[in-house]
Parts: sequence; C-alpha cells; structure tokens
Amino acid sequence: MKSNRQSIILDIIDKNDIETQEELIEFLKNEGLNVTQATISRDIRELKLTKVTADNGRYKYVRPGADVEGRSYYSTSISGSVISVDCAGNLVIVKTYPGMAQAVAACMDSHSISGVMGCVAGDDTIFVAVKTPEGAVNAAKEIRRFFSV
Repeated sequence: MKSNRQSIILDIIDKNDIETQEELIEFLKNEGLNVTQATISRDIRELKLTKVTADNGRYKYVRPGADVEGRSYYSTSISGSVISVDCAGNLVIVKTYPGMAQAVAACMDSHSISGVMGCVAGDDTIFVAVKTPEGAVNAAKEIRRFFSV
C-alpha cells in the first residue's frame, strides 16, 4: 500500500505543479486514496521531495535533485532560500524564507553534510543536530559554503 501510494505521489508531482500537501491530498483522493496530512508529510520526507519555484512563480514539489534545463533545482531555488546559519552548542540553526525550511533540510539530507546526525525543519527554521560543538562549527561552515551564505 505504502509503496503504491508513494509511486502515485511521484507520478502526480511529475505531471502537475503541486504546491501544498492539501493539493496533493486532493489529487490522491481523485485516485481513490484517502490519506491524512501526517501520512503525506511522512511520504514527502521519505521520498525526499523538495519545493522549487515553478515557471508560474508558485512553488511545487519535485523529486530530489530534479534537473531542468541543465540546472539542478538544489543549486538554484534552494540555495537562495537560506538566510543565515548559526551555531548554538551542538546545534546548527539554519534560517530560511517562510515555507522553505523543509526543502532546505531535504537538500542537506541528500548531500550528507559532514557530521550531521539529523535535522528537524519547521516553516522557516531548521535545527541540525551534530555530535559535538566543534562538529557544529564545521558543519555550519560546510552548510554556508554549500548554500553560498
């Protein structure tokens, strides 16, 4: 069931500009699948979907590392979404524009930033867990370099 649903999700985002989880839920309902927002949130995280700017200026979900016209979405839309990167103990705090934290976190997860154990993303803030304060300083430098902040 889960793999079938996730396959349908990938098909939907490949064929449509889906901006919100609610829109995705509606498309899934049209496919005969009734799912909760929590299920969709988990599927998005497991599939490592990210949001990028569509041609119409709205955001849309895409597969990890999606490539359009020779440009990786990670290198264009996502990198411009990071506002600041700071350390607090063994945490790195990444501030993004509203609505972009999950996309940035997925990007970091897919690129395996050194020393990062995991991250939690809200709407515009990401808490990145690192084993040590020294590791957090190094991870913050790498994150700043990666996102050109």
